[in-house]
Amino acid sequence: MRCVNKFLRSVFNRIVMHDIAPFHRWQQAYLAHEDERSPFFGQKKDRMYYTCAVYNYYIHPDWDEFGSSTLYMKVLYVHYDYGFAIMELIGEWNDCLHNDIMYLKRRVIEPMIAEGIYKFVLICENVLNFHGSDDCYYEEWYEEAVEEGGWICCINTLPHVAEEMADTRLQFFVHFGEAFNDIAWRPQKPHWLLNTVEQRIFQGSRQLRSG
Repeated sequence: MRCVNKFLRSVFNRIVMHDIAPFHRWQQAYLAHEDERSPFFGQKKDRMYYTCAVYNYYIHPDWDEFGSSTLYMKVLYVHYDYGFAIMELIGEWNDCLHNDIMYLKRRVIEPMIAEGIYKFVLICENVLNFHGSDDCYYEEWYEEAVEEGGWICCINTLPHVAEEMADTRLQFFVHFGEAFNDIAWRPQKPHWLLNTVEQRIFQGSRQLRSG
């Protein structure tokens, strides 16, 4: 793990972190801070100041805080009629030291579930590390989603992040891994991403049943 952290820090040394902004092409269709049903409703940003950091490197001010000191997010799109949300994450996901899943579940996911969201796409290509603990919050989230026909899926996870998630046995509650990587979602619309992820989930389920 120390080798991974040294590698990530060396990458950060070569990258201007504050230039990595959340995806913005869907903003004409959805803005979380303008959505009265969103946990981030009314949040105001001063784009002139950089206050949040990962590994002591400041990140773009458009990322939103939800309680973690190392992991940040942006809700890119929500559709209440179809019951799905797409969110992008950046930083280090650390359940071991910071209990990030607790903050994510209590402050973001539960308000969304209360508004009828049960399908969750988490874009994890900028999640640079994962430190797992127990799986209680993931199991709770899974049960609440599945009860309403929903699911949780992390897409485009880095290989070592997927390995760390598997070591924590998250595959019993969250879809992730090779089948959900290399999804070229940026040129597409939100419903395309929803349909693509859902097709891969159902395809995997059929393969398990036939195996």
